[in-house]
Amino acid sequence: MATSTDTQSPAPHVADNHDLIRVHGARENNLKDVSIELPKRRLTVFTGVSGSGKSSLVFSTIAAESQRLINETYSAFVQGFMPTLARPEVDVLDGLTTAIIVDQQRMGADPRSTVGTATDTNAMLRILFSRLGQPHIGSPNAFSFNVPTVRASGAITVERGAAKAVKQTFTRMGGMCTRCEGRGRVSDIDLTQLFDDDKSIAEGAITVPGYRTDNFWTVRIYAESGFLDPKKPIREYTKQEMHDFLYKEPTKVKVEGVNLTYEGLVPKIQKSMLSKDKEAMQPHIRAFVERAVTFTACPECGGTRLSEAARSSKIKGISIADACAMQISDLAEWVRGLDEPSVAPLLAGLRHTLESFVEIGLGYLSLERPAGTLSGGEAQRVKMIRHLGSSLTDVTYVFDEPTIGLHPHDIQRMNDLLLRLRDKGNTVLVVEHKPEAIAIADHVVDLGPGAGTAGGTVCFQGTVEGLRASGTITGRHLDDRASLKETVRTPAGRLEIRGATRHNLNNVDVDIPLGVLVVVTGVAGSGKSSLVHGSIPAREGVVSVDQSAIRGSRRSNPATYTGLLEPIRKAFAKANGVKPALFSANSEGACPNCNGAGVIYTDLAMMAGVATTCEECEGKRFDASVLEYHLGGRDISEVLAMSVIEAREFFGAGEARTPAAHAILDRLADVGLGYLSLGQPLTTLSGGERQRLKLATHMADKGGVYVLDEPTTGLHLADVEQLLGLLDRLVDSGKSVIVIEHHQAVMAHADWIIDLGPGAGHDGGRIVFEGTPADLVAARATLTGEHLAAYVGSEASR
Repeated sequence: MATSTDTQSPAPHVADNHDLIRVHGARENNLKDVSIELPKRRLTVFTGVSGSGKSSLVFSTIAAESQRLINETYSAFVQGFMPTLARPEVDVLDGLTTAIIVDQQRMGADPRSTVGTATDTNAMLRILFSRLGQPHIGSPNAFSFNVPTVRASGAITVERGAAKAVKQTFTRMGGMCTRCEGRGRVSDIDLTQLFDDDKSIAEGAITVPGYRTDNFWTVRIYAESGFLDPKKPIREYTKQEMHDFLYKEPTKVKVEGVNLTYEGLVPKIQKSMLSKDKEAMQPHIRAFVERAVTFTACPECGGTRLSEAARSSKIKGISIADACAMQISDLAEWVRGLDEPSVAPLLAGLRHTLESFVEIGLGYLSLERPAGTLSGGEAQRVKMIRHLGSSLTDVTYVFDEPTIGLHPHDIQRMNDLLLRLRDKGNTVLVVEHKPEAIAIADHVVDLGPGAGTAGGTVCFQGTVEGLRASGTITGRHLDDRASLKETVRTPAGRLEIRGATRHNLNNVDVDIPLGVLVVVTGVAGSGKSSLVHGSIPAREGVVSVDQSAIRGSRRSNPATYTGLLEPIRKAFAKANGVKPALFSANSEGACPNCNGAGVIYTDLAMMAGVATTCEECEGKRFDASVLEYHLGGRDISEVLAMSVIEAREFFGAGEARTPAAHAILDRLADVGLGYLSLGQPLTTLSGGERQRLKLATHMADKGGVYVLDEPTTGLHLADVEQLLGLLDRLVDSGKSVIVIEHHQAVMAHADWIIDLGPGAGHDGGRIVFEGTPADLVAARATLTGEHLAAYVGSEASR
């Protein structure tokens, strides 16, 4: 055995000197020349109020540059198929490693996308059934609801030596249900919502959005096709005319010398509206679809999406449809019981994936669950699954509030997963607000001190104990605890829910008090959303603010999204005696050079595109002539550059007084967005800012019952207090507020708590407690009660 006689420790290897990620001069979005050093192979948590620059530093700077550098290692040909990324605004980025981003972007809401297809679990199941299923029906495609069965026959020419025609028959067995085309649901159209049968087509009988009488491509083709009498009321149509109007197959016709395709109204609407994602539609079209169309489970496949042949092949009495419908924790148990050496590697991979679901707290889902119905927190945890068993080390994992949507009971499990990733030798960067998640950090970076232009600087970096003693906003609020209310409000009525069975609900009967602040809580997957969204009808007077993403382009901003720009344009037009359209950068007032974008975009194919400020309007977006018109001494570009607080003062008095604009600005300030500028692109807002922007918009709705889905999402500890004040003001003004929430401060502030559980999936779906927060703490009979008692107990002991 070789022995060393040198007793001195060797000098560190030069390769071991790269233990830090160095950022110098970061200026993305609102960052103000930020310079920091982050330790590698440690867990670093980024804190700060919503809009302080956390995402700009972590995602838009560190993670974006890492991904851009990796993309540049591919050939120009491959880069042409990849998203183009511009270099972030930063002077020096040193010590980067490969970044894997696990964000909260909702998973695709395509009707055929499910939890199983999004995680490749379905692919493994299809192979398993194609090998072991009895009777054997074909390849894995025969079990896929995305693959239709194809049959073809005819003569083909094979050019091999002497070319000759050969008769060939081709069959590809697919698993798609022919009736619903793999969607699991079929639509039924209410014809009374499509047309008014008292009118003729010429009089505007068709009531579908976009079908105006003067629209050549839609209505005139019906009026002048020759199949119908345009002046005859629809109720007087013959049987043949009614069929041609509603169901006629595509037929070539000539209208005013133009060749067009005539098609019945029902198939035309099915293709143009019903085949699209409802959430991506414009609001007025979505409202029409919800009014005119009812979706029911496909009667042919029973909602399984699969053909009869795919459902007939079974392993130990279980078909692939049964497997996908099982709760994942049960499916994992079933797969563990399969022992077949011929597919051993496949079973091992499938077992690992399913056990990862259970480990991450998503064992209550089923593989057939549509991906678009997952919450932001669930979507993020589903994305984590593929990384849990990874053998990669020295990777930078970037998480965006991984505790969103998690009950305090589940946060400990998420913390363990983050620490496991770190302990494998990875750098873990987490943007977080929850004190329980901040507590496990090795290193903390606190940004602020405020939001928007008041943020963008590093207020503190160091240990969690150092943060507590630092005096920053986060440090001061880290140990905040809301105390239980001494007195609770008296309900003004009850909203009765009887026999609720949606998803995992177990025939639930509950009375929700009205006129008070009600919090519905329980562990993730216990049935909260199913109870509230599934049982409280979206009727007149119910205002629902969910977690769906705000849709908007880089031209959209708080002024356009909230409708604030409308009264502002009218005020400018009235003061100057011109048209309101002049004061829109998307209409007549737009700068002709950049079309109102304020920047010129140059596409450089596989290289990152370049955006340069428009020289004509200097980024103001408006034509020079429009900027000569003033209101209260300001032009329209100066008004859009104002913050909400400035604009509220500006439109509140004097020559610029505009009550309609002032009311919207009041609501924006109420939800804590006073620092936002009116013209800031929606694409630059953080998740918490978007949620509050949506809340501010819905506060204008005329409703008596407000349903809020986790309004503390993305909120800093300091902002939760302001949200509680807002909820109190809503209740005190006579509204009923029902909140789905996990945050203990909101629970402690409630007048009434409904706790679901005791577990998730089929272990949940029952009411385990209803009463006041004080009663819940006193009883400590549920998981929520224990955590809330510990939360308010630390307040009492301080």
